[in-house]
Amino acid sequence: MTGIGISGKIAKAFIRSKLTPLLVIAALLLGLFAVFVTPREEEPQIVVPMVDVFVSYPGATPKEVEERVTLPMEKLLWEIKGVEYVYSIVKPGQNLTIVRFYVGENMEDSLVKLYNKLMSNYDRIPPGVSQPMVKPKSIDDVPILALTLWSASPGYTGYELRRIALELCGELKKDANVSEFSVIGGQKRQVRLTLDPQRLRAYNLSALQIMQSLARANVIIPSGSFPSGNRETVVETGSFLTNAEEVGNLVVHVANGRPVYLRNVAAVSDGPAEATDYVFMGLGPAAAKKGLTGNAVSQAEAVTIAVAKQKGANASVVADEALKKTAALKGTLIPSDVQVTVTRNYGETAKDKSDELLKHMLIATISVILLVALFLGWRESIVVAVAVPVTLALTLLINYLYGYTLNRVTLFALIFSIGILVDDAIVVVENINRHFRMRKVEPQTAVLAVDEVGNPTILATFTVIAALLPMAFVSGLMGPYMRPIPVGASAAMLFSLLVAFIVSPWLSYIVLKKVRHKGSGEPREEKSHGLYEKMLGPLIDAPKKRMIAFAAVGGLLLLAVLLVPLKQVTMKMLPFDNKSELQVIIDMPEGRTLEETAAVTRALSEYLKTVPEVTDYQAYVGTAAPYNFNGLVRHYFLREGSNVADIQVNFVGKSDRRAQSHDIAKRLRPELKRIADRHDARIKIAELPPGPPVLSTLVAEIYGPETSRRIEIAGQVRDIFEKTDGVVDVDWFVEDDQRKLSFVVDRARAAQSGVTTDAIAQSVRIALGGSVAGVVHLDREREPVEIFLRMPFAERADLRQLQTLMIPSAAGKAVSLGELAAVREGIVEKTIYHKNLKNVTYVIGDVAGTEESPVYAILKMKDAIAALKLAEGYELKQYSSAQPWLTTRYAMKWDGEWHITYEVFRDLGIAFAVVLIIIYILVVAWFRSFVTPLVIMAPILLTLVGILPGHWIFGAFFTATSMIGFIALAGIVVRNSILLVDFIQMEWREKGELRNALIRAGTVRFRPIVLTAAAVVVGSFVMLFDPIFQGLAIAMMFGAVAATLLTLVVVPLLYYTFFKNRPCPGEEKKDQTSEA
Repeated sequence: MTGIGISGKIAKAFIRSKLTPLLVIAALLLGLFAVFVTPREEEPQIVVPMVDVFVSYPGATPKEVEERVTLPMEKLLWEIKGVEYVYSIVKPGQNLTIVRFYVGENMEDSLVKLYNKLMSNYDRIPPGVSQPMVKPKSIDDVPILALTLWSASPGYTGYELRRIALELCGELKKDANVSEFSVIGGQKRQVRLTLDPQRLRAYNLSALQIMQSLARANVIIPSGSFPSGNRETVVETGSFLTNAEEVGNLVVHVANGRPVYLRNVAAVSDGPAEATDYVFMGLGPAAAKKGLTGNAVSQAEAVTIAVAKQKGANASVVADEALKKTAALKGTLIPSDVQVTVTRNYGETAKDKSDELLKHMLIATISVILLVALFLGWRESIVVAVAVPVTLALTLLINYLYGYTLNRVTLFALIFSIGILVDDAIVVVENINRHFRMRKVEPQTAVLAVDEVGNPTILATFTVIAALLPMAFVSGLMGPYMRPIPVGASAAMLFSLLVAFIVSPWLSYIVLKKVRHKGSGEPREEKSHGLYEKMLGPLIDAPKKRMIAFAAVGGLLLLAVLLVPLKQVTMKMLPFDNKSELQVIIDMPEGRTLEETAAVTRALSEYLKTVPEVTDYQAYVGTAAPYNFNGLVRHYFLREGSNVADIQVNFVGKSDRRAQSHDIAKRLRPELKRIADRHDARIKIAELPPGPPVLSTLVAEIYGPETSRRIEIAGQVRDIFEKTDGVVDVDWFVEDDQRKLSFVVDRARAAQSGVTTDAIAQSVRIALGGSVAGVVHLDREREPVEIFLRMPFAERADLRQLQTLMIPSAAGKAVSLGELAAVREGIVEKTIYHKNLKNVTYVIGDVAGTEESPVYAILKMKDAIAALKLAEGYELKQYSSAQPWLTTRYAMKWDGEWHITYEVFRDLGIAFAVVLIIIYILVVAWFRSFVTPLVIMAPILLTLVGILPGHWIFGAFFTATSMIGFIALAGIVVRNSILLVDFIQMEWREKGELRNALIRAGTVRFRPIVLTAAAVVVGSFVMLFDPIFQGLAIAMMFGAVAATLLTLVVVPLLYYTFFKNRPCPGEEKKDQTSEA
């Protein structure tokens, strides 16, 4: 026992130790602990600091804002270390700059750097420009729960529902893990002052004077204190306006010695504000399955509460607590005839997904154990039945300590690793069983059996880890999405190796004591010796037949690879998941009214009511729906205005429908587009992306020096998008022309009249847009009750009436607007967009149909775009991965999902190359030969013989997860080859004859190699039914089967071809080992 290696020493130390069972129990308990305490989420948390910087410059054109604000600020922000992208959106009078840091950057550190950069340059802010307002955004800001309040009773308007919702939010916020909430829809309480223009003229008053009177009257100022009677008395002066009556009784003027009250010149009302948005709730045909009752024909006013969780909190717990509290408040704070419908619950979906995957993990584990029982026997399966749960338990603990959550990726990483990690236990227990049958059943025999396969098992395990770990270095947004797979699977492999050397020998000695001893006779594997020799012998003996075999394998590989250029297997980053929701994004031409947008939204909603899978929908007109991670990146939460709307559509659960959500979306799109086209609206079907979100699936970024020319070229590109088959939801980031009227002040006449331009501008703003003149001070209101001044609708909707607006002069007289300002007609200036300091115009689209990958859509459009005849006389150059270096010439860059697809497959390709190099180095280090590794690694490419036809049979995309399966299989295939070649060399050294060594090695290693492949197939089977990880399952299953069958033929034949006329390459190693 002195010559045993590290594996034998570990086995010897633990095979009779009393600590071993305690370690097993401790590992299982720690795994259970990890399952209970690890937060649950549906998708991995992607940490990507994103900061919005808002700056206003009232009255300035977009071009002036760009020059004075955007460009100087962008240059400063671009200097910050860790910034990946700087986007800017420049509108008249305002600028939004979005700073996106690299994935994985710390949010707090990024904010400190950004604040430091901005604040140290405040002295450079031009006059009239506001200080930057910084709003950080992260995935934790995405609401995990949405509750929609509505009522079938006509007595509840959005105003009443909003007040109920605010009270409910106050209670929900008291829970420790609730981060922030927002209330969408309904009207705020407001004291509205609708000014009477005729009476104002009669009293020689103006709206601006009313505003100033309100501001001066609604004041309390602490005035100090004085001592009296050995006590100090505090004094304050003034009074607040506390109700609408006090506001109406305010004296705003004195005419002919008599006071003029505010109620004399304005209608005072205390109630809902004028609607600037609408939210409606509607029921679909499947409403009953969600427990919803109401009038399915009409839609009701509604208000939605969106609740976000704190960082690191368990989404399922936060959502569950909020729903329990809401149920408890029903009938007290929430009236019994107001319904609270859960329209988003990411906590429940996360819990359901993790529970489902934990169940799948259990099924996969049991399946592998049954497989081992079938192949090796029930005693051997007991060893595997302990080894696999212990390994998984320790891996779950590592995931928890590493900060991962229980989500679909971390759990799929464990399910994926079951088929791999069981290999160590299988190899060890199978060899112990073989040695027990050949020799005496005692601890020494088990230790020697472990030692025999220990070193190649260590090498094979680290080969698999080497195949997995490079995938952890995938860059961009996809990196953290994929990282749990290599990290979790690598940890599982390490633990499986330790368990194989510590637990498996101990348990094997206990359960295999009664195996039938066969003395020195041939073990039972020799029964298949004749069959294997009949298959392999003629190929070894006849060079021609060997060459034919190699040619046949090469032909199979060629046929498999041809499936890609023939488009029988198509490439895509990730397929769409089967979700229970989608959004319809509606954009009307600029200038359309809120009511017209609401009518279009209603028409689209009426169609949605006919879709059998729809349970309910919420229509958000003039405002944004609660956003998801997709909306966070696309900044949907900033959508507001009379021409925008969203429809949140909810479906029945996956178990209650046959169609996948993506198929439903494809079915809805044509009819929704037909309705939208009829109303001159543009719609987009926004599904939850399976991976990192992007601006759109297809994005064409047009760069160049002149804005107008850039827009012209973008229009031509948009036309190509619209004409290309399979490209849908085409739009561009160029607004329609909207009429604008400018009141141009005659400064000389205004000065003669004693009127300032500021007074004119403020007066017009009060009349048209309205203005807040302060608040009514009410203690119990959840939101500020504003005092809001505005002219009546009839007055502000008529230009001639507007020109009669009275403006106060310094002399106390009022002058009409028409006397001081001329009207100039024009159009609203277009928004300017920047990306990384370069001017850009975006054209966007989506893909639908048979080829849903942006790669194929881009290939279709590339030639058409290249054929565009530019007036400048050169071709519009197209970039795939980087922006144009200079923008002096017009050029285009493809972005969107294509960019992430390119990054992912590029990084995975590099990872695969690194994997091959690392595996080669490891195998060279072990076998001390430059040729042997080539033989061992030959079957890697042969996995494609199974992988690509497998995707073709299932009609599945070859995705990033398929690539992960391909790379992981490299490790598994090499592992099998190592075990086979190691045994060939051992037999060759012992028996001295290569031909028999090849056949005996194949015979002896046949069971563990086939069992490894079978374990991979069985372990991966449960992943077949998940849309995202189906590619991984197909790659693992079909690739393992094909590679295993070919490995047992190709590796021995290649080995024979290279070494038939050479001495055994292990002799030198054997001699050195003996000397040691």
